[in-house]
Amino acid sequence: MQFMKKVYISALTALGCAAPFFVQAQASRALPNRFDEVTIARRSCGTMEALQAQLDADPTQAKRMAAIETQTQQLLANPALQRTTAGTVIIPVVVHVLYNTAAQNISDAQVQSQIDVLNEDFRKLNADAGNTPAIYAGLAADANVQFVLAKRDPSGVATNGIIHKQTKVTSWSTNDAMKNSKRGGDNPWDATKYLNMWACNLGQGLLGYAQFPGGSVATDGVVMLYSAFGSRAKFAAGTYITTYDLGRTATHEVGHWLNLRHIWGDDSGACTGSDQVADTPNQGAENYGCPVFPKVSCANSGDMSMNYMDYTNDKCMYMFSTGQSTRMNALFAPGGARVAITTSLGGTALRTALSSTVTLYPNPAASTLTLTLPAGTDAASYAVRVYDLRGHEMTQARYDGRGQLNISELPKGLYYLTAGNGLETSRQRFEKE
Repeated sequence: MQFMKKVYISALTALGCAAPFFVQAQASRALPNRFDEVTIARRSCGTMEALQAQLDADPTQAKRMAAIETQTQQLLANPALQRTTAGTVIIPVVVHVLYNTAAQNISDAQVQSQIDVLNEDFRKLNADAGNTPAIYAGLAADANVQFVLAKRDPSGVATNGIIHKQTKVTSWSTNDAMKNSKRGGDNPWDATKYLNMWACNLGQGLLGYAQFPGGSVATDGVVMLYSAFGSRAKFAAGTYITTYDLGRTATHEVGHWLNLRHIWGDDSGACTGSDQVADTPNQGAENYGCPVFPKVSCANSGDMSMNYMDYTNDKCMYMFSTGQSTRMNALFAPGGARVAITTSLGGTALRTALSSTVTLYPNPAASTLTLTLPAGTDAASYAVRVYDLRGHEMTQARYDGRGQLNISELPKGLYYLTAGNGLETSRQRFEKE
């Protein structure tokens, strides 16, 4: 079968803005743990809108993205330069859960359900992959990319890769404020070593948006509406919005983070745009809902509407193409825009030290704890964090880098601290008098 190749246009032209289409409707009476602020009638991705704002603010970003596109096309043209797909790229993930209400504070189990969906979708392990129409079934691809919640933070301290932070902000837009602690959000971890994901209450009917490779590391990552984060099929007790409750919005947005464009080329149906992937058929415009195949446009044999980079409902998107897989993997080839993440230790568990490695005194204490560290170690190399017994970090406690921990602002009670130097982590319990 011959596929109609799309007209290749320059990288910068392909970065044109596609304004998101959204519909807000009156919310129905909802059951507990159901998203009840808006009903989103059509998928809306803010990635291109965010990109245009970034390009307007930073003219050098266009040059960086053009260079990435040039390298990508060179790799696509020369298989000898491509990353071998024999090995799987492991991507450590940190999820920043920002909540203004209790319902927005999605559980760790709901977060894990989203990671599970990403791993199925990017590895072609999703059960619905078998629904791919016969003419495209041979193109459905395993991207050889795996996602793991971070096991150590940038300071080398053990973590579960999930941050819960309460905020006074009631709704967020595509202006990246959720990525800035001073604006009520949460700062990203090192974006060269982690995929940062923010789950929060997006407004304007948006389900999510992402940043393409080449943008600022200070804003790199993926943002998701909290109720479209995770899968009801895998964790039914979560908080979800109907239709977008199978985790496919994150698959779509992470696709953008891995340099995939919308499959219709963001040309408003003109049949002249390109997603810069040769094996995806030319397509007139985005598809919504669940189109009956074949839906023909631009003289193709049927839109690849089941592709994750279209706008269909979660249950009706279930494949990446071989060309998309190759394009994503170009980022991890030598010199690729995201190759640094392949050497990240963020997804590698720390060797847990014996509790006697770091000791505390006095215990109980009223104002200051002294840490006794192994002989010959540098006190400044340790990252020290304090948590209550529910696991919430107590930022009032301050470590001076010289072995002294100020706990004077902590309420009286029991706590535990972790002290790690990147090689090992100790955990100790103490009482604040």
